[in-house]
Amino acid sequence: MRRVAVTDGMADEAVERLEQAGCEVVRQFIELQDLLDGALAEFDAVIVRSATKITKEILEASTPGLKVVARAGVGVDNIDIDAASQLEIPVVNAPRASTQSVVELTVAHLLGSLRYIPTADRTLRSGAWAKKELTGTELYGKRLGLIGFGRIAQGVARVAQAFGMEVHSYDPYLPDAVAKKFDVSMHKSVDSLFKRCTHISIHCNLTDETRHLVDSERISMMPGKDPNNLPCGNHIVNCARGGIVDETAALQALENGHLSSLALDVFENEPVDASSSLLQHPHFHGTPHIGAATIEAQRRVGLDIADAVLVALSGTLPETTVNRSSLP
Repeated sequence: MRRVAVTDGMADEAVERLEQAGCEVVRQFIELQDLLDGALAEFDAVIVRSATKITKEILEASTPGLKVVARAGVGVDNIDIDAASQLEIPVVNAPRASTQSVVELTVAHLLGSLRYIPTADRTLRSGAWAKKELTGTELYGKRLGLIGFGRIAQGVARVAQAFGMEVHSYDPYLPDAVAKKFDVSMHKSVDSLFKRCTHISIHCNLTDETRHLVDSERISMMPGKDPNNLPCGNHIVNCARGGIVDETAALQALENGHLSSLALDVFENEPVDASSSLLQHPHFHGTPHIGAATIEAQRRVGLDIADAVLVALSGTLPETTVNRSSLP
């Protein structure tokens, strides 16, 4: 019988699928020291979300028992991919399951920013009727810049175009044919994107290359006016990965007025300090990393990752193996 550790929770339906395939599933958070002491060596597979970090030391302590590491979600920055490859352990994820949920949250943040929905709610609850102070702007006719143009960004592009937005993107790894298919204007540099767009949404992974990609210099490039030369402000949304936005630089831009709004679902340090100056700024609003937190997405994530684990344990590399090219 194959043993599968589920350390950060998973949908019951997904657990049942593993059990029906003959696996023993242990749902339990494992403390760091126990992981370092080789707790996972007793399992054939481990399924994690973002809470559990799978480091090189943990992987080395888990061999030769551990056969597959699975991330129930998209991002795998909490897993040492290079170390897993060296130990010939496949790492699988569920890249498509939460796409629609993150698309919808991104658009919700865009709308919330432009129509002052969080501010309107807060002032209303405080007893103020701030109707005159809350004149917003429309999405229609504005230029939206997408940093990265994968599945989620493509979904955001479709919705944005339905609102009448002009969509631009920067993605150095994207084939030209994809951009043409979606009628999106591609830029050769991220600076060009910022100079052109008043609305920026981030859809890339956190890497050494993208850390603090959105900094004070790039924010200062944003034009603040729409194609008709009407003032619409500058707006940034990040539902991808914390650390891509330099939060200190963004706060400074909010304070000096060059950035009209900032909406984050992800932060450089999580959980974020509720007393931080960024969270207290009236033109900031955020959510606590809930991009994939819908009933539908959680069901899809669980089932997708369960299927990937079963394929991997059968001796075949699943389609969603992120280190496929590095394995023998």
